Amino acid sequence: MGPTNSGKSTLAARLAAALDAPRVELDALYWRPEWTPAPDEEFQAAIREATSGERWVVAGNYHRTAQPITWPRADLVVWLDFPLHVILPRLIRRSWRRWRTRELLWGTNTEQFWKHLKLWDPAQSLIAWQISTHRSVRARNEAEMHDQRWQHLRFVRLRSPREVEAFAQSFEVVAGPGASRD
Repeated sequence: MGPTNSGKSTLAARLAAALDAPRVELDALYWRPEWTPAPDEEFQAAIREATSGERWVVAGNYHRTAQPITWPRADLVVWLDFPLHVILPRLIRRSWRRWRTRELLWGTNTEQFWKHLKLWDPAQSLIAWQISTHRSVRARNEAEMHDQRWQHLRFVRLRSPREVEAFAQSFEVVAGPGASRD
């Protein structure tokens, strides 16, 4: 879990490869054509199906709808807890690149860069949404780490890209080729 542009998908791909496990991209399950969200019931059914195997790596947040399905069966939650001064420039660069190249995102969707500049509208702008929710999401995540419902989970909180890289490398060494996965 972590804010937009913290590297959740990239890290999940590395961990999934090290574990030889499927990577589940929640955005791919959630977004329909023309940026229409999947209904909760369909989204949750897709999450259940995608995580029905013995092991999996999930990339994404969707706290309200995904957490009740994945966290009870997970054993590790990695939180990419980056400050705004790291994620906002990444958000702008990635959105600009995706918009300029017309990169396909989750089916038929493409980036809509200019709406992110509507800083007065967090419903449209990822920049505004990130700024307005960063503190409250961080507080919620900290509380979740201490919630008795999740005492079976191991939480790893990474606060910088350097910490993410060190974690990913150590994980790849431990869980890499030839390592026992039992």
